[in-house]
Amino acid sequence: MKKISFAEFGGPDVLHLIDAEEPHPGPGRIRIAVRAAGVNPVDWRIREGQVLGAHPVRLPSGVGLDAAGVVDEIGEGVEGIAVGDHVFGEGASTYAEFAVLSAWARMPENLTYEEAAGYPSVVETALRIIREVGVQPGQTLLVSGASGGVGSAVLQIARDRGITVIGTAGAANQDYLRSLGALATTYGQGWVERVRQLGRADAALDLAGSGVLPELVELTGDPQKVVSIADLGAPEFGVRFSGVAGSVPEALAEAARLISQGKLHIPVEKTYSLADAPSAHIDSQAGHTRGRRVIVI
Repeated sequence: MKKISFAEFGGPDVLHLIDAEEPHPGPGRIRIAVRAAGVNPVDWRIREGQVLGAHPVRLPSGVGLDAAGVVDEIGEGVEGIAVGDHVFGEGASTYAEFAVLSAWARMPENLTYEEAAGYPSVVETALRIIREVGVQPGQTLLVSGASGGVGSAVLQIARDRGITVIGTAGAANQDYLRSLGALATTYGQGWVERVRQLGRADAALDLAGSGVLPELVELTGDPQKVVSIADLGAPEFGVRFSGVAGSVPEALAEAARLISQGKLHIPVEKTYSLADAPSAHIDSQAGHTRGRRVIVI
């Protein structure tokens, strides 16, 4: 089969399309014929060799955590799923023609593979950091870097829970944030005052790692009310860095529920072929994403 692999840490140029042996599922796992794989910032952070305790790497390594596709092998002990079912979920080395998943759910009806592949890690992360930051219904959550996949999920989940969201993003994404129910403003010079004019922030999330943690602490008044998923230096400011996943099966079930009820939709901004994985990483690292980027197999 074809898969993306890297044998050394580095830039996008270390990614190569290779011929590899097909993986097979062990107990409690399933294998899918991958139709689409989600592109997440954690993918290129791992490729760069950043120290992410939740994702230890042994070189050479495949790339990718999220995927959607068709079940074609089932491991021992797995029940409630059948060969031929359409699923989305999380596993390992998903930038490939076949991948083993450790967590999955049936795809909601009327969802394409490209759309489904963009949800697993994004929704798990959004649910986890909303819980960790402790924001409650009736309060206001400030989200820095709100237009990407995680931000899009946070905005919609928060709205469903009765939480007001102030979101920062580039000028081109202001209408997009408003369409998701956020009070929107741009980042850049004067952004702190612009946020204050929109309301008081009870808690804040840093999704972009753009060096704004001191300002987020200032705006919330307490570093314990700020969580980052993008700045490894967060503890220096007394801020929690959240990088270890919670229950992915629970997140997938919640994603499926919200999608089916029309309460969650994350657009696919751009798709790539498997051979274009380096370009997908370049674009992901550049930021300014509206929704998701997905590799189509």
